[in-house]
Amino acid sequence: MKKLFYVCGILISGCCFAQESAAKVKVAFFDGVAVAGYVDYGAFINFTGPNVNVTHKDVKFILGMLPSLRIKEDKSSGTKNNMITPNLGIGLTAVYKKMALQIPMYYNSKTAAENGSWKVGIGLGYSFK
Repeated sequence: MKKLFYVCGILISGCCFAQESAAKVKVAFFDGVAVAGYVDYGAFINFTGPNVNVTHKDVKFILGMLPSLRIKEDKSSGTKNNMITPNLGIGLTAVYKKMALQIPMYYNSKTAAENGSWKVGIGLGYSFK
């Protein structure tokens, strides 16, 4: 997990300081990016939420919170969770023109059967802006 944060920091700082006038750093509440993807043997649909973003030429890097709906079938034998659950993740999104590639991370809380842990996924999406 630390390595992922280091890579994100290097990417963002490289874009910020590589050329003085080309990169723009902004803080946004919503960027108009919708993404669908795969994480932890299930799917997710999310939108970019509050974030910090860097724009360099045609590429925009977004690091922020991801309000999401996670879709996963519960295969336990007793009582079951709903198939669709709201969730908040964090992640890095790269937008080139209108196409988005995202690496989200979601936390699965501790249960009686397993410890809590972060799950990393991947997704593709579209930027409406």
